[in-house]
Amino acid sequence: MTTVPSPSRPTSEPLVLTSTTLGQVTGEVVARPPVRLLHLGLGAFHRSHQLWHTAASDPDNAWGYASFTGRSSTAADVLAAQEGLYTVLVRSSDEDDLVVIRHLVAPSDGADLPLLRTYGRDPRVAVVTLTVTEAGYRLDSSGRVDLDDAATAADIAALRAWREGRGEPGVTTALGRLVLALEARMTAGAGALTVLPCDNMPANGDVVARAVADIAGAVSDELRQWIVDTVAFASSVVDRITPATTPDDLAELRDRTGLVDAGAVVTEPFSEWIIAGDFPAGRPLWERSGVRFVDDIAPFERRKLWMLNGAHTLLAVCGRRRGHTTVAEAVADPVITVQLDQWWDTVAELLSAPDLHLPAYRASLEDRFANARIVHLLDQIAAETTSKLRFRVVPVLRAERGRGRMPEGCVAVLATWIAELRHGRRDADAFRPAIDAVLDRSRDTATLVAGLLELLDPRLRADADLITAVAAASDALLSPLPSSEPEGRPRAHR
Repeated sequence: MTTVPSPSRPTSEPLVLTSTTLGQVTGEVVARPPVRLLHLGLGAFHRSHQLWHTAASDPDNAWGYASFTGRSSTAADVLAAQEGLYTVLVRSSDEDDLVVIRHLVAPSDGADLPLLRTYGRDPRVAVVTLTVTEAGYRLDSSGRVDLDDAATAADIAALRAWREGRGEPGVTTALGRLVLALEARMTAGAGALTVLPCDNMPANGDVVARAVADIAGAVSDELRQWIVDTVAFASSVVDRITPATTPDDLAELRDRTGLVDAGAVVTEPFSEWIIAGDFPAGRPLWERSGVRFVDDIAPFERRKLWMLNGAHTLLAVCGRRRGHTTVAEAVADPVITVQLDQWWDTVAELLSAPDLHLPAYRASLEDRFANARIVHLLDQIAAETTSKLRFRVVPVLRAERGRGRMPEGCVAVLATWIAELRHGRRDADAFRPAIDAVLDRSRDTATLVAGLLELLDPRLRADADLITAVAAASDALLSPLPSSEPEGRPRAHR
């Protein structure tokens, strides 16, 4: 990492960030590491988290990343024009720290499958990380990969054809591309590596291991067996709030550094990465940057998924209904904070491991959410709400129902989500066709609620008391919002 000073004199023509221009500003020779890490999902979070931690822990420049985009090549195009260099603006409540990351050696278009295979067969590549979102794994409600999903089925057919020597494998899904890279590695005899998913799913290493084995098994028994015998799958918990970078952020960065950086990301000072698993081909010394390696990751997964991610989904679902646009706005609303406290109180009763330090963790979340300089849009969080509810809310709900309780926080989130769907709100969601089908065929609230809850977890459809509670709360929300605001709450823009 390179700390970027302010320019010594005003620059009338700012320069695009490259190795040459960075050297002109800092006086350093910008050395680049060899590619030993592969990533699927080149987005803002990858740049603020895995790449940041790698750069912070690798002063010897031994571990570089080749990172591939998902659906669009835009991020790769922008970053390739900057030779993979970009700035992380670490934004606290009162100041910014700027560092340039030099460990993104090969920003690449996810559709460049020959290049992906090249890195897959390279024995120097030791770890594959992924940030493709929960929905990107295309799992069914049981947590297994949905082999009947159209895109997954097409990838399996393409991989079969590729192994039979019939053309280029036009795979499009994240798991299809991962299997393609592993197939290349098997064919080249390049040996073991570790797959390390960094998305918000419990036991994400185990989930991805099963999904990869299922896809590989549908392609070739040989490929499946090689993966089971050779590839390690580790699990991780990741946490760093990374909002979308705005034009104002980029303009401020240009003014402060004299460099144009279209690939910059904004993030908070807090960052957490907890990992459990084996790395037979080696790994960076990530612990130098504060990464924790543990034997049992499950308690930390639940703490993060339920307390942070679950709270984020609550804020996105309930906060937008009250006219808020950001996390900081939502947590300033007393009505929302009551719901948030109910949620956290419920979750705290379900988390018992002594080393989770729940009061301190909860207090840190309150401070992080209230940081108005991190403009975390609720619309951004609301994308793929169905998948997020599955992992963030449903486990808490089922645990509470197993104890014979009707958790108000869970009911409030589900009822508001359903009420907003009934009002016509449609966010980006891989389950949109299934949601629309339930809405179209349902003739009463109870049937609608049962159908939508079944999308989250089929077992919920049998819980008549839950359906009744959610249906009643959803119906109550269909009436217009009250014109008067709670005392002490600043009026939100609607």
